Amino acid sequence: MNELTENDLTLYSAFKITSADTDMYMRVKLGGVVNLLIQSAINSAESLGFGFKGLRKQQLYWVLSRLTVEIYHPLTWNQEVEVETWPKTIESLLYMRDYIIRDKSQNIIARATSGWLAIDAESKRPKLLDGIEAEMFVYLRNKHALNELPEKLSATTEGEVFDVQSGYFDFDLNRHVTSTRYVDWMMDTYTIDFHKINYPKRLSVNFMKETLPGDSINILRGSNNGLRYNFEGTNQAQKTVAFRGKIDF
Repeated sequence: MNELTENDLTLYSAFKITSADTDMYMRVKLGGVVNLLIQSAINSAESLGFGFKGLRKQQLYWVLSRLTVEIYHPLTWNQEVEVETWPKTIESLLYMRDYIIRDKSQNIIARATSGWLAIDAESKRPKLLDGIEAEMFVYLRNKHALNELPEKLSATTEGEVFDVQSGYFDFDLNRHVTSTRYVDWMMDTYTIDFHKINYPKRLSVNFMKETLPGDSINILRGSNNGLRYNFEGTNQAQKTVAFRGKIDF
C-alpha cells in the first residue's frame, strides 16, 4: 500500500442495537459494547487484507489480548450507532487498535483502545505478521481514542468467589471461549438490584489463557474502592489464570 492516508485506514461501521444486545432495562449489555468493538475490528481487518482469511494463509488467527473501554452514556434498544476504528501501532507483539462509538447525532458514547495478538495455530504462540506492510499498523500512531495503552491488570487475591462452567455457546470458531463471554461472566456476579441502579462506566480486561470446552472457571471478585471491582478468573483444570478484569460503575 503506497501513500497511506487516514481515510484509507479508518473504518466506520453502522450498527443498530437489537433486543438481543440489551438487558432487562433496555440498556446495551457490557458484553454487547465489547461485541460492537470486536465486530468493527473484524470488518476493518478484512477490508485492509489482514482479517481471518488473510491470516489463515499464515496459519495464524487474531486473539484479543487487552481492552480498555470508557462508556459515557448507555446505548439503548433500537439506537443506531457508528463505530470508528483504526489500527494504531505495534507494541512488541501487540497490534494496537482504537475505537470511538457515536450515536446517530454524532455524540460520542464510548472510547476504547485494544491490543491484539496474531497467534500461531500450531504452537499457540504470538508472532508478527509476514508479507503485510508494517507502515499500515503504525501510520496512525498519533491518532488516539484514549491516550493510554489498554491497561495491564494486576492479580486479584481477595474477594467473593463465583464458579462458571463453560458451555457450548460460550465458544467461537477458534474453539475457545469468546471474549464477550468473559465480560458476561463478570457482569453475572452482580444481583439484578445492583444492575438496576448501576451501569458500567469503564472496563479493562486482559485475556491470559484460552478456555477450552468443558473447563470450569473460578472467578474471584474483589473491591476496596467503592464501585470499582477487580476480577481474576482461574481455569480449574489447567490451574492457570484465564483472564483478569476491572469494572468501574
